[in-house]
Amino acid sequence: MLNEHCALGIMSTAVSKRAFRCGTVAIVGRPNVGKSTLLNRLLGQKLAITSRRPQTTRHRLAGVLTSDSEQVILLDSPGFQTARGGGMNKYLNRTARQVAQDADLTLLVIDGHRWTPEDAQALAMIPANATVILVPNKTDAIDNAARLHATIKSATELRRFADVVPVSARNGKQVELLLKTCAQHLPIGPALYAADDLTDRSERFLAAELIREKLFRLLGDELPYESTVIIDSFEAGKTLTRIAATILVAREAQKPIVLGAKGERMKKIASQSRLDLEKLLATKVFLEVFVKVRSGWADSEQSLRAYGYE
Repeated sequence: MLNEHCALGIMSTAVSKRAFRCGTVAIVGRPNVGKSTLLNRLLGQKLAITSRRPQTTRHRLAGVLTSDSEQVILLDSPGFQTARGGGMNKYLNRTARQVAQDADLTLLVIDGHRWTPEDAQALAMIPANATVILVPNKTDAIDNAARLHATIKSATELRRFADVVPVSARNGKQVELLLKTCAQHLPIGPALYAADDLTDRSERFLAAELIREKLFRLLGDELPYESTVIIDSFEAGKTLTRIAATILVAREAQKPIVLGAKGERMKKIASQSRLDLEKLLATKVFLEVFVKVRSGWADSEQSLRAYGYE
């Protein structure tokens, strides 16, 4: 009986190991289709910053979701840029392409209301041999099923998808189904991250992103295209974290836009950022934010690399 019990135990463990799936899932698409919102919804918590402004996502960002049967590594990516040239857009498109090329599975996220030429361009950048799931998003705002069906038909005429899963990233509709579908397409293999890992990015990186989110949200269309956030110092403590950050703009005339009248806009950026940082870091946060001018930084490959755009 003892030997039989041991044999069964060994067989059960082997089956479990063979059944575990782990892989990378690229989330790609044109700007403003809800890629980062979808990443956050799949993870069940906020990791990627969001706003209505194009180019909110500028970096590859991995979110790790681990269960007893799989580890899904979700890769957020910049929206594919078509409107502008310059160093920044070259970087964004290079990053988006690389994410799609390196992943085991790709989610092409589109707005379920319509298929656009920009969607077709995003689809064209995905390698021909990639496994792709079409994800029409924003279905909670579509009151006509025929419109959604027409959108899906336009996409499927251009490529054969492994699956089509309409979702609403905003309210979570069919997001669990999408996650299960993703897991089915991932390769069998061991986990690449620890079970409690959430991302491959540092707290320093996430701090810069959270500040940039507030910058985007509070300035809206006034926000200068050539702006970013760098962390000058990050001193983590058990009860207090001290952070100094700089908002970079490209021209002197853009500086007062960020500061606002009597510095009120900057105060809001810092205050709202501090609240989110305290949630992220689970400590009190002392935050200082400055504004500096760096002419032409967004068009310089050297400056882009120096400020973390690699």
